[in-house]
Amino acid sequence: MLSSQRKQLILDILADEKQVISRELSQRFSISEDSIRRDLRELAAEGKLQRVHGGALAVSTAIAPFETRKNVQTQAKKVIARKAAALIQPGNIVIVDGGTTTGEMVRLIPKTLPFTLVTHSPSIAVSMVDHPLAEVILIGGQLYKHSLVTVGAAMIESIQRIHADLFFMGVTGIHATAGFTTANYEESCVKRALSERAAETVVMASPEKLNSASAFAIGGLEIASTLIVEESLDDEMSQLLARLQITVI
Repeated sequence: MLSSQRKQLILDILADEKQVISRELSQRFSISEDSIRRDLRELAAEGKLQRVHGGALAVSTAIAPFETRKNVQTQAKKVIARKAAALIQPGNIVIVDGGTTTGEMVRLIPKTLPFTLVTHSPSIAVSMVDHPLAEVILIGGQLYKHSLVTVGAAMIESIQRIHADLFFMGVTGIHATAGFTTANYEESCVKRALSERAAETVVMASPEKLNSASAFAIGGLEIASTLIVEESLDDEMSQLLARLQITVI
């Protein structure tokens, strides 16, 4: 079998099983694990999978620049954003992550709702300027231009003073074994820190993020209390979330 044929079969297996294990692939193709690891390295270099210890996961496609992502899964994001906005209650303190789905959510928050919004996204903060009853707290730091959010030690130190009701978190990957992931190390640290400052973490998941992974871990699925999706999940993911007592809406 040619290497190109084997790599395509690996991708087909990955699409069906959501992860591949080097040892099992070695046995399936009757070649050495070194050869399998080389295939996985080459596929990872092409952006077709995410390597992890012992194998690989499907790669998230939700890592394009901010302007590009605004035009991806727009209908799904609107459905998810509407569900998310409905969770905010009068008087809540909510932390809102940067991102295109959270950007859609804040536009749907009723102008009659009094609440406090905390964000490290300048664009999210600016979008709330005309909301008459929202108190907006913008957390400063080093601007990560790819996602238009602030990151860094100063930003993480600032949020230690906050005790929020909800954190609406954006991710680039959601996977049964890899948990919640993102494509930038600094962002992963910030998201984990923000989650720790809220009573509940709500993850907003458009379809391209499900059963995929990015390079940097935010935390296991158990850090979320609620997962908002556009449509029903597959049985395996649904059962796992039920065991973890994570609400799916």
